[in-house]
Amino acid sequence: MGRNPDDMFGDEDYPAYTIGQAAEMLGTSQDFLRRLDEAKLIDPHRSSGGHRRYSRYQLRLAARAREMVDQGTALEAACRIIILEDQLEEALRQNQNHGTRRRD
Repeated sequence: MGRNPDDMFGDEDYPAYTIGQAAEMLGTSQDFLRRLDEAKLIDPHRSSGGHRRYSRYQLRLAARAREMVDQGTALEAACRIIILEDQLEEALRQNQNHGTRRRD
């Protein structure tokens, strides 16, 4: 059975956008998105035909990378910074959740 469309639209990780759509939405080139994949910032889902599909979460990361690159940060450095920021945010969230559970 397929997924409910309402569930997919609300899912930040659902790979809803093609590389062309993503590039257009971000105002960047498809090559830029491929370079983010090579730099391991985003790992787009691959369709059965091997085409890249992007989620809203991945588009937010790509938009942040584009912003940093536009401000003069090297692509590899921008990707590393964003990866570290993302890891820190996740660690803080887990730490907060762990602290909340201990108080209960």
